[in-house]
Amino acid sequence: FWKEVNSLEAQYREKGIRVNRDTLYLNHFLTCVDQGIFKGLNNAVLRELGKELKFYTGIPEIFKKLQDSVENNQDFQKFNIKVEHYIVSTGLAEMIRGSVVAQYVKHIWGCEFIEEPIKSSLHIREYKGKNSDSDDCEIKQIAYAIDNTSKTRAIFEINKGSNEYPHIDVNAKISYENRRVPFENMIYIADGPSDVPAFSVLKSNGGRTFAIYPKGDSRAFNQVNQLIRDGRIDMFAEADYSEGTTTFMWLMENVNQIAANIYNRKSEQIKRSVSKPPEHINE
Repeated sequence: FWKEVNSLEAQYREKGIRVNRDTLYLNHFLTCVDQGIFKGLNNAVLRELGKELKFYTGIPEIFKKLQDSVENNQDFQKFNIKVEHYIVSTGLAEMIRGSVVAQYVKHIWGCEFIEEPIKSSLHIREYKGKNSDSDDCEIKQIAYAIDNTSKTRAIFEINKGSNEYPHIDVNAKISYENRRVPFENMIYIADGPSDVPAFSVLKSNGGRTFAIYPKGDSRAFNQVNQLIRDGRIDMFAEADYSEGTTTFMWLMENVNQIAANIYNRKSEQIKRSVSKPPEHINE
C-alpha cells in the first residue's frame, strides 16, 4: 500500500495534476475500498485496528506521570494547574481513538473519513449512491485532513480555546490574557523535519520544542540534529519515554518549570492586586 502511495505523486504530476503528498494516502484508501481491496473498511474497523498500534517505550505511562507530577504538587494546585495532552497527527484519528493513548489525551486532530455522505438536493446531480440504512457501510469521502502545515491551526485552536469552546473562531483576535493556553505553556514533541512549521510557531511564540528519533536510526538522528543547529528545536533525544531516559527527564523538568512559572506569575498578580492597609499618621 505505502509503496503505491509513495509513487502516486510522480504519476499524477505526469498527468498535470498537483496533489498534497501529506494526505494523498487518504485518496488511495478510498481507491482501494472502491476496488474491493479494502472491502468493508469503515470507521469502526479503523478504531478496532487502532488497538494494534505500537508505541515507543514509556508510552502511555509518561502521560499519567507528567500529569501526576503537577497535580501532586500542593503549590501548583492552589491555582488548579494541570497538564493536558493533545495529539496532532497526519494519521487516522479513528485509529488513534482506538489505541491505548486515547484515554490520556484531551483532544485528537487527525484525518477522518465519511461513511454516509449527505445527499445533494440538486435535481440535476441527484445522488445515486447506496441507501443510508445499508448494512455494508464503508468509508466514501474524506471528512477532515491534517497535513504538516495545517498542524499549526490545531496549535492555535489549543492556544485560543477553540477546541474547548466551538463558538470561538480560531481566526478571531483574542488578547493574550484571554487565551486559554498561552504558547509559553506548551511543549511540542515530534519526530522531524515534517513538523518544522509547528516547531516554528511554538519557538517564535515562546513555546518549547522537543524532537525524538528511533534508537539506532542514524538518518533520523542527523535530521533532528540539523533541527537543533537551525534553532528549530530546544532539545532532542532517543524515542524512549521510560523513567531515567533523557526524554523522560527533559519532559518532566520542563513540565514542572512551566507549572512553576504559572504559579509564580499568578502569585505575583495577586500580590499586585492587593492594596496596602491604611497606616497611622504620626504628627
